Amino acid sequence: MTGRLIVFEGGEGAGKTTQIQRSQPWLAQKIGKQGAVIPTREPGGTALGQQLRTLLLHGDSIVERAELLLFAADRAQHIDTVIRPALARGDWVLCDRFTDSTWAYQGAGRGLDRGLIAQLNAIATGGLTPDLTLWLDVPVEVGLGRRSGRGDRIEAADRAFHERVRDGFAQLAAAEPERMVRIEATASVDQVQQQIQEAIAAKGFW
Repeated sequence: MTGRLIVFEGGEGAGKTTQIQRSQPWLAQKIGKQGAVIPTREPGGTALGQQLRTLLLHGDSIVERAELLLFAADRAQHIDTVIRPALARGDWVLCDRFTDSTWAYQGAGRGLDRGLIAQLNAIATGGLTPDLTLWLDVPVEVGLGRRSGRGDRIEAADRAFHERVRDGFAQLAAAEPERMVRIEATASVDQVQQQIQEAIAAKGFW
């Protein structure tokens, strides 16, 4: 069986981590001994990425272009040392955030030049694209409410920023409906997982 890259995207409090944890054993049962199911995340999926994650989420006075470059550096390291080797082994990678987050947060949210974002994403990924992206969509007030008390530098941005991020994800999903599937993430944890399983099964990977 061919290795697959499945990305979980969404705004703050969308439930990505929970759903990756629930998806892993289900997928492991589906693919059996033909490969492992590897959960990972951006930023922070490598040792270097952990250091960059701390800077990105808790650093002071990071200008917007520097933020974009740090995310790109994390992604380049992550792809070359974790994702591509896993796919080459025939493993399935479940990634918490990928290039769509850059488009939504730094593009729609921060208003950075989209041509620049496209260039940096191309350099960082070397052309790697997800086999499927699951956009866990919740209203901004719901997502931020779930994150109460656990804020970081990006979560602390104003409501308008997070609304722009959500709009950015919506635009991406509308532009690439074959790759990016919207998941109604205000539903119960079990119902969200059911939507995810149906979306993955519909791709005909096995």
